Amino acid sequence: MSDIRILAINPGSTSTKFAVYFEGECKLKKTLRHSIEELSLYTNIIDQFEFRKGLIIDSLVEEGFDVDKIKYIIGRGGLTLPLKSGVYLVNNLMLEHARSGNYGQHASNLGPLIADYIALQIPGAHAYIADPVVTDEMEEIARFSGHPLFERRSIFHALNQKATARLHAEKIGRNYEMLNLIVVHLGGGISVGVHCKGKVIDVNNALDGEGPFSPERSGTLPAGQLIDLCFSHKYEKEEIRRMVIGEGGFVAYLGTNDAMEVETRAKNGEEKARKVQEALGYQVAKAIGESAVVLSGKVDGIILTGGLAYNQYLTQYISSKVEFISEVFVYPGEDELEALASNALRVARHEIEPMVYPN
Repeated sequence: MSDIRILAINPGSTSTKFAVYFEGECKLKKTLRHSIEELSLYTNIIDQFEFRKGLIIDSLVEEGFDVDKIKYIIGRGGLTLPLKSGVYLVNNLMLEHARSGNYGQHASNLGPLIADYIALQIPGAHAYIADPVVTDEMEEIARFSGHPLFERRSIFHALNQKATARLHAEKIGRNYEMLNLIVVHLGGGISVGVHCKGKVIDVNNALDGEGPFSPERSGTLPAGQLIDLCFSHKYEKEEIRRMVIGEGGFVAYLGTNDAMEVETRAKNGEEKARKVQEALGYQVAKAIGESAVVLSGKVDGIILTGGLAYNQYLTQYISSKVEFISEVFVYPGEDELEALASNALRVARHEIEPMVYPN
């Protein structure tokens, strides 16, 4: 089994991350940054396909990897049909849905497309995705919004939430499928997931800005004021969309999406930065409290993960408000490449069978 070679690919909004693993050992990890000027040359995300996959292939060749020996290529799953948690073999229908953008435009849509292209160039290789952002295990009652024209959707940081929850279960010597956890991904978007015995039965739609506000998303806005704004004739539809996704949160209040900058400004005595940072933590803590109700208060642990979890002031603030519910565990950062690779390794070792899209 020592010759199992895996290529993991994670396309982001302004970067393309990839890594090569031999068995479970990382041999190469790279983050290719893309400037606004570079990306502005493309009309939409799918148009970036040739550009991004070319950079990955060129980098592998430059590093001297024998690409033909990599038989497992796994990409981050994008916005397609809702799916159960797990690993999926990339097929033509998945590619068609990711390419169309009919289910939403996101850089993760490039994950299966790039993985499939590279796999087709290697004899005996296969392309996969794992725990995509559309992972959907929500209970029926959680889908009600308050009006039949609107249904709550499960779109969240499933890959990192699931991987961190499993890591935590392993560390405490428990089975993930036997635990009740509240997992919070604190990043450019913020998702609060209710993990009940291995399934995320309720979660906010982090992509559309639902839930707590984040460095660049507005979170849930007052509906009446939002309706008035939409019909004020002062803004175009796309301008309002950007207020909610991309130019909300820290960007709207403080002019930056750099959470480290906000933390520094708060430490240096800027009162507005301190208040906004604290308000983010306040909203996250409220969302954790709501999630505890879903589990009837039977919570085995609260997990804080993602890039913002490096901010000790923020995690301590959140913890101080929710530790009466359950013990809080902090796992700073995210390693979605490692999570992807570990899922591919489970397939390679025949520990699990990849599922067929759609399931």
